[in-house]
Amino acid sequence: MAPTPRQPFDVVVVGAGPAGVVAALRAARLGASTALITRDQFGGMAANDGPVPVRTLAQAARLIREARQLPLYGIAGGEPSLDYAQLLARVRDVTADARKHTLLRDDLERAGVSIYEQGGTARFADAHTIESDNAPRLRADKVILCTGGASRPLAVPGFDLTATHSDAWRLSSVPPSLVVIGAGATGVQVASIFNAFGSQVYLVEIAPRILMSEDHEVSEAVTAAMAASGIEIVADAGTIDRFERCATGVRLIHSTSTGQHSIDATLAVVAAGWVAATAGLGLDRAGVQTDRRGYVQVDAQLRTTAPHVFAAGDVTGRALVVHEAIREGLVAATNAVLGATTVLSAQVSPIGSFTDPEYASAGLTEAAARENREVVAATVRFDSLPRPIIDGRQTGFCKLVVDRELHTILGCHVVGERAVELAQLAATAMAAKMPVEELALVPFSFPTYANALGRAAILAAIELDHTGMWAVDHLETAVEAGVA
Repeated sequence: MAPTPRQPFDVVVVGAGPAGVVAALRAARLGASTALITRDQFGGMAANDGPVPVRTLAQAARLIREARQLPLYGIAGGEPSLDYAQLLARVRDVTADARKHTLLRDDLERAGVSIYEQGGTARFADAHTIESDNAPRLRADKVILCTGGASRPLAVPGFDLTATHSDAWRLSSVPPSLVVIGAGATGVQVASIFNAFGSQVYLVEIAPRILMSEDHEVSEAVTAAMAASGIEIVADAGTIDRFERCATGVRLIHSTSTGQHSIDATLAVVAAGWVAATAGLGLDRAGVQTDRRGYVQVDAQLRTTAPHVFAAGDVTGRALVVHEAIREGLVAATNAVLGATTVLSAQVSPIGSFTDPEYASAGLTEAAARENREVVAATVRFDSLPRPIIDGRQTGFCKLVVDRELHTILGCHVVGERAVELAQLAATAMAAKMPVEELALVPFSFPTYANALGRAAILAAIELDHTGMWAVDHLETAVEAGVA
């Protein structure tokens, strides 16, 4: 006999990653009785398997690179050595600390949210009932799905011999060699980190270049830097035929127009995309449909094909980054409680990766912007700036793409140290629709990496007005505003 369902909650949120946590907190603060259920640990992929642990490993890679620079500054020190087991202990400590202090759990409890952690796979028993292996049945007027995503499997023979990026983070030791299939954001991070740790890394991409979604100059710069660091990049790799065992560990077989090729490595990591984590949810019992890619289908209000069910975060496939998941969680919960009137508006969404060198972007690539606009592209190389020279980090650039007619910033693309922070600065200016001339007059402290953004803005402003009157006009406006 099935257990009796609980007295209905106003809202049940499934998944306790960034989207789910924010959705549950928002719903509760709007006065809804709210439950939050998670399959595993609180915090979801972002805290347990994503940005938090990955950034911790990337910090270790950064420290190794910094240690190798010590002789340049007259500091004695030998070649750094890595205790991988101790590093993983640090990753666990950081992850636990993040879950404890930064994931709003105390706020949720104070707001009265009922939290069911380690509940196992949640599923619809019927349209308004959520059941799971290790938690009570939860009745809900409204449901918000925030179950996240998972690494996309490859339908090729021998795939069971491969690992995901999650497995790579949990290794007991650094593999002597590693082949990474997929050179998007996840793949290049795996490749960069393990290259710094001493693995011989092969980075395989079936597309013509790595980081295909990024600006072409970003792709070129990261490719050159990774190749110079010893990573063997195999772009335009054709078809992945199969994986098989070999003396080294695992062999990748792929075919191109020149024939069949193989790569042997200790470990093969597949980072070939992301799919929605909907397995076992029983979506059909609630009338929730998925799109052709397998993501939960939502409208502009993040409502699914079932009017009482909403979805937010990676499970929707809209923007697979933490800050967008948070924004979606806020909108989904608002609509679930107050009625579906709030639209998820388009916003500038910076993205980046903690590789060596870092890369980041906000807005349109130069190629995309040129498809229907007249633009100015202004680029400042890092080797022309004092701060990167001081730090010995001259690799990279900052590029702004500016609308020639409106003078607003359409895109920012950065490769190099502090790239993610620089793109965030640009995104702030873009969100404010700040003319590039105004950005050019912002007094960035010297010497900083932010000077790259300021100089790029100056170059763009000069290109738009060679007379220099742009500076006079905007400076006068700024002074008048200050006096007022």
